[in-house]
Amino acid sequence: MIDALFGSKTRVKLLHLFLNNPGQSFFVREITRKIDEQINSVRRELANMLEVGIIVSDSSNNKLYYQVNQRYDYYVPFRSIFSDTKIKSTTASMSSGNQTEDYSSLLGRLHGARLVITAGILVDGSNSPVDILIVGDVSSVKVKLAVKEIESTEGRDVNYSVLPYDEFYYRLSVKDRFITEILNSQHKIILDKDKVLIKE
Repeated sequence: MIDALFGSKTRVKLLHLFLNNPGQSFFVREITRKIDEQINSVRRELANMLEVGIIVSDSSNNKLYYQVNQRYDYYVPFRSIFSDTKIKSTTASMSSGNQTEDYSSLLGRLHGARLVITAGILVDGSNSPVDILIVGDVSSVKVKLAVKEIESTEGRDVNYSVLPYDEFYYRLSVKDRFITEILNSQHKIILDKDKVLIKE
């Protein structure tokens, strides 16, 4: 039935392979062995999937590697269809705004944080490559635990960055590209203790 819905048995097998192995890259011959399909059929479907954006490719050691694009807009629903393990559904809580509240509570209470911004996959309409920016003197262990919890809820990797306050303030003052890209995209300010971005 899924084959009929998605139009190709090879495509279904590829989606199953990639969505059950997020973060893992495969080269073409490895893929053909794993899904037991003809190489020409695999190449054709990989090209289609690249064009749609559900997978990305990268070259290493003269080989082209493919992996699922975890930043693809429909990654989470596709993963819930093709994954062998049950993925937590966050749609209901996100639509009611509860999900943002949960992250605000989780990230806002990081000891030593002076500024916390969410963007990227955590904010609708954001095209920032960074999902969480934390500014301050915070424990890397506590940050990793918080990010891991968010990744578990989101069902995908989250890109985050931690900057000392002086470095952030300097980068902000010189309109550094990294900071500007986050602030020019849709974002949410979770915490701003020094009122750097939120003016009273």
